[in-house]
Amino acid sequence: MGLRQTRGGSNLGPGRHGDGSGLYLVVDPSGARRWIVRVTIKGQKNRRGGPLRTDFGLGGADVVTLNMARERALEYRRMAKQGLNPRYNTKQDVPTFEEFAQQVHIERLPTWRNPKHGQQWINTLRDYAFPKMGRMPLDSIGQPEVLMCVSLIWTEKHETARRLMQRIKTVLDVARAKGFREGENPVTAIKEAGVLPKVKSKPKHHKAMDWRDVPAFYADLKSRNAMAAKALMFTCLTGSRTGEVLGMRWGEIDFETSVWTCPDERMKTGEEHRVPLTSEMLAIIEPLTAMQSEYVFEGQKRHRPLSNMAMLMLLRRMKIEGATVHGFRSTFRDWAAEAANAPREVAEMSLSHRIGSQVEQAYARSDLLEKRRSLMENWSLFVCGNASNSNF
Repeated sequence: MGLRQTRGGSNLGPGRHGDGSGLYLVVDPSGARRWIVRVTIKGQKNRRGGPLRTDFGLGGADVVTLNMARERALEYRRMAKQGLNPRYNTKQDVPTFEEFAQQVHIERLPTWRNPKHGQQWINTLRDYAFPKMGRMPLDSIGQPEVLMCVSLIWTEKHETARRLMQRIKTVLDVARAKGFREGENPVTAIKEAGVLPKVKSKPKHHKAMDWRDVPAFYADLKSRNAMAAKALMFTCLTGSRTGEVLGMRWGEIDFETSVWTCPDERMKTGEEHRVPLTSEMLAIIEPLTAMQSEYVFEGQKRHRPLSNMAMLMLLRRMKIEGATVHGFRSTFRDWAAEAANAPREVAEMSLSHRIGSQVEQAYARSDLLEKRRSLMENWSLFVCGNASNSNF
């Protein structure tokens, strides 16, 4: 039964009096009366692993009527059902950095390119920020606290530290937008002040096979029946990334036009990429349709893709040194420049690289598919040992 609306339950004795759906009127021994609502937040757990149930104050009964309390309680329940913690989406007490960062992560889950990237985002904060300032209120975090998290790994793990700063900045920017902070973001102030030393980042180069050695290597691959060998042959011919190839599904392939369209969620650029399929590429994958699997390159488990390590382990079994799976992209790029004399934009687009400035990209309406098809045909012929170093 609901509370009496008249006099806001002033005739009730001390204790917690329920109105239904988690709304309570709390009457203190002093006679003071206030509204609270208890909600269970979808997808969030307490420290013991159970559902996260939390009480929120809705105001004193002397200024908040029963109808007002019911409306606010309904709003909080709706937030909780969406996985949003009302504490971070309404102006209540200032939450801690860890609590709020977890909430920002949840709110941004739909924007991540894939679950792995979303998990990496929160893991960086968990490992380097939460131990230092996780329990601090958002409005008490300044430059010293951020430096405490970042400075220890700034030179040793510079790329991680750079990403950590960016993620801290994001959390504090959202906190300011929701009224939990004021003033300049301390991450911005640290960057502008040049407090941290400059670190020269060393570019990471994947070991790559010389393009002249590819035909002999490919012939060895072709003599093998393992699924990893077929996947590696296809990867070598297309110049694609490992994740793009191993995640390939039959529905992405148009056999009539000989085009494979890799969807945006598997592309590093976040944009779908069309790959022209040569006769050699089709010869690799067409026999695999008989397996009736969702994935083109099926692993040991039925209807599951080949392992990410399968092609690398094959290279090791073949005792191939000085080369990686990803390195075949560099091998193709070297061949395109040195042997095929291919235009830069055609070669770069074949590797799904962005070309030119943002303005140039905005006006680029073509992905040069047919020009790329010609280049890939020449590459396939070379790899299979059927052509000399012909020009584009």
